[in-house]
Amino acid sequence: MTENPSEGVTDPDRAGGKADGIIVGVDGSEAGQCALKWAADEARRRGLPLNIVTAYTIPVFAASSMDAGYATLDDDVIREGAEEVLHEATRDLDRAGLEVRTRLESGDPAGVLLDLSEDADLVVVGTRGRGGFVGRMLGSVSSALPAHAKCPTVVVPQCVSDVPADAPQRRDVVVVGVDGSERARHAVLIAAERADQRGVPLRVVCGIPPVSGALAWMPATVDQEALVADIEVQLGNGARWLKSHFPTLEIETEAVNGPPIEMLLEESERCRLTVVGTRGRGGFAGMLLGSTSQGVLHHARGPVLVVPDLDDPRLHNRSDFDTPAE
Repeated sequence: MTENPSEGVTDPDRAGGKADGIIVGVDGSEAGQCALKWAADEARRRGLPLNIVTAYTIPVFAASSMDAGYATLDDDVIREGAEEVLHEATRDLDRAGLEVRTRLESGDPAGVLLDLSEDADLVVVGTRGRGGFVGRMLGSVSSALPAHAKCPTVVVPQCVSDVPADAPQRRDVVVVGVDGSERARHAVLIAAERADQRGVPLRVVCGIPPVSGALAWMPATVDQEALVADIEVQLGNGARWLKSHFPTLEIETEAVNGPPIEMLLEESERCRLTVVGTRGRGGFAGMLLGSTSQGVLHHARGPVLVVPDLDDPRLHNRSDFDTPAE
């Protein structure tokens, strides 16, 4: 594998090397191609390198029941197949304005992406695959990547061509789900960055299930109207805080009655990008990677950006905005 400067494509094929920029996992499936297209558009928009990655493993029986010579031959065959996946993935890719790199890795696909996320700005995967890269990612290890990646992760459920003709028209807006937790605030900052970069509004929403003891962190006797009013005040305070960091960003907030997960699915059908954190109070972000993670990631109707819990100096002045403006 060689470097091809004329096409702006490099193929480092190096295990353990850094992969800065945006990483996308492909496995030769249509879902992987949808993720690749989304990742390419994002890399072009942000001026970042695009790393197209596939991974392969030797079946366990090949290593345990065959002699070494045959296992080596099998490895060559599997590797050639993985190389073909990379070739097909990049064949029709619009490389205009992109620095494209391809990587062929040996190892568990989920583990490969987790390792590469250490130096990446973003990791992108599809929701379904051939049982290889993307299939494994959201199959038996469905929560591994979003919950443990060292950078934000985007899950792309479908291509534009797969959207039903009668689907709602999407707004050019970034939506972020919050639950009032400290951890959710970093997700809000990343969502604001994405909206600011795209030049679109940011919509900050909080789902409020009926107060019937369903929220373990809140007494069942809390008045629903008072709860909504308090959340709206906090959303307003959060919007003023965001404005201090993104003065030109258009921000809208809403407290939505209904289960947070259902709200996420509805919002994902109407916006360009939905953003959530990895953990929360057991509400929006907490549920995303808890018992309902499979349902959210597999049934969202648009790209979902999952933001890990990281320290951000911009969080330090959030308390300055706890008191509503006079």
